[in-house]
Amino acid sequence: MTSGDGANDDLVTGVLAGAGRLDRGLADATGLSRERIKALIADGQVTIDGRLAGSASAKGSAGAAFKIVMPAARQSAAAAQDIALSIVFEDEHLIVVDKPAGMVVHPAAGNADGTLVNALLHHCAGQLSGIGGVARPGIVHRIDKDTSGLLVAAKTDLAHHGLARQFADHSIERAYLAVVKGWPDPASGTIAGRIGRSAQDRKKMAVLPSEAKRGKHAITHYETLQKLYRAALVECRLETGRTHQIRVHMASIGHMLIGDQSYGRPDPALRPMLLKIGFHRQALHAAVLGFAHPANNNKMRFCSTLPADILELIEELNGSDYENQRV
Repeated sequence: MTSGDGANDDLVTGVLAGAGRLDRGLADATGLSRERIKALIADGQVTIDGRLAGSASAKGSAGAAFKIVMPAARQSAAAAQDIALSIVFEDEHLIVVDKPAGMVVHPAAGNADGTLVNALLHHCAGQLSGIGGVARPGIVHRIDKDTSGLLVAAKTDLAHHGLARQFADHSIERAYLAVVKGWPDPASGTIAGRIGRSAQDRKKMAVLPSEAKRGKHAITHYETLQKLYRAALVECRLETGRTHQIRVHMASIGHMLIGDQSYGRPDPALRPMLLKIGFHRQALHAAVLGFAHPANNNKMRFCSTLPADILELIEELNGSDYENQRV
C-alpha cells in the first residue's frame, strides 16, 4: 500500500488480498475502519480497477487494484484547550500519552470539550492527522473514559496509516492490568468469542452466541498476577481491540472488573471497602503499548505504572484485616 503526500488530498493505493465484501477487504488492506471506508465509497472517493466503487457490500476480487482519495483535512470542529498532558514520547510523527481516568478521548454527544483531542490540538498546535475526521484528528485508537493508561495519536497521515495498519493486523502489543472479582480458575487462559451489541441493552456490548453472524471476533489472553481478598490482579493481553473487550470477556467468565458499573454483578462484600476509598471506576489500566514506528520501523515499547487509585485499591484488598477472609 502506498499513500500520497500532497498538500491537498491524499491518495491511498494498493491491491485487495482476497475475495469478499469490499468494505472489509479495503479496511484490511488500509487499516481504516469499515465505517470510514463506507463513507468514502458513498462520497465517490474509491475506485476498483479504475471503476468507481458503487457499494460497500459489493464483492471484491483478490488482486484488484484500488485507489482511495482521502480528502484533505478540514478545520477541526474541536477547540484547542490548554489541558495538562502526561507525555511519554513525542516526535514529529506521533505522540504517546498516559491518559488519566475520567478523560474522554474525543468529543462526542455529552462531551463537547475537555477531551484528549482538545488537549492534543493545543499541545500539537493543530498538527494532527486529519484521517480521523474533524471530530477525531490524530486518533488511531481509544480507551474508555474511565480506563487509564497509554494511548498513541498520529501527527501525520503517514503515521496514521502505519499505526492503523498495525492495529488492523493485530501486531500492536497491548497489555492491560485489571482488578477483577474473585480468583480466575484456571489462573491463566484465553477467552475467545464474538463481541457485538447486546440485544437487551444497545448501550452495552456482549459475547454473542457462536452461531451469531454479527459482531466481531475477539481474543483476550489473561494471567493472574496476584490473589487478593475476594479479587485478583490480572494481566490481559489483546489480540484484537473490540469495544469494551476486556470488560466483556472477563465478565463472561464470571470475573467482572472491580468498579465496573455496566458488566456483571458486584460483590456485596466489597461495597463497604470501595465506598471507604471512593473507588468508582472500572479497575483497568493500559500498562504496555508496543508498535513499530511508522516512519522508520524502529521498535517502540512503552510501560505505564498503575495509577494511585488502583494501587490504593490493591493495597486495601491485600490488607492484613482480610488475611483470614480470602476466598
